[in-house]
Amino acid sequence: MKKNTMIAIASVLNSVDFENKDAILAELNADINRGAEQKAVKAAEYAAVHDIVIGALSDTPVTIAELYDAVRADLPDGFSKGKVQYAMTRLWVDEVVRHDGSPATYTAA
Repeated sequence: MKKNTMIAIASVLNSVDFENKDAILAELNADINRGAEQKAVKAAEYAAVHDIVIGALSDTPVTIAELYDAVRADLPDGFSKGKVQYAMTRLWVDEVVRHDGSPATYTAA
């Protein structure tokens, strides 16, 4: 079931009185909020490295690999090149300029 559907059901159930309402709503809300804790941890992980990665960019175009090599020592253990690429291409797109090519390069916005 989609999350929006579950939210709509919970909203309707909140406005009606019935037996076991609290237990049913608790179970429904638990399913609606499933993964929220893990999502918050991931967001904090990316926020912690944001300034390091974005700060390493300049007007000189660099590939993701070059950028990663430049900041690798400052990143927490387990923060891989793939995570840097994900952040650059999905999370911080407003803060970087992508230059198409093979491979693509990036500069500070």
